Amino acid sequence: QVQLVESGGGLVQAGGSLRLSCAASGRSFFGYALGWFRQASGKEREFLAHITWNGRRSYYSDSVKDRFTISRDNAKNTVTLQMNSLKPEDTAVYYCAAGPGTITSSQIMVQGSYIYWGQGTQVIVSS
Repeated sequence: QVQLVESGGGLVQAGGSLRLSCAASGRSFFGYALGWFRQASGKEREFLAHITWNGRRSYYSDSVKDRFTISRDNAKNTVTLQMNSLKPEDTAVYYCAAGPGTITSSQIMVQGSYIYWGQGTQVIVSS
């Protein structure tokens, strides 16, 4: 069992940056693929970014590519999402998720590919 806890959310002006972190407890991150999703009010949860179990590959949705960066530190059991050039439309609750290392590139955007989820952290971007 893996427990995930996100942190780093808050209120930021448009054009600003935030760094979200997700810490795991219960067992090591090692071997798990990790992802970030978000859910805006009244909308479905959407995929943002994914990093493979070994950290060698990362994937991004078109909406955040070139603005967000996912990284992981297996020694510290953390995954981070560096968010730059934030826009009001980035306002949402952000979730980290962990899934088996065998998740393929065609599965990374599917919520059901991930086993463990955090409780979410709120990000508000003011205009």
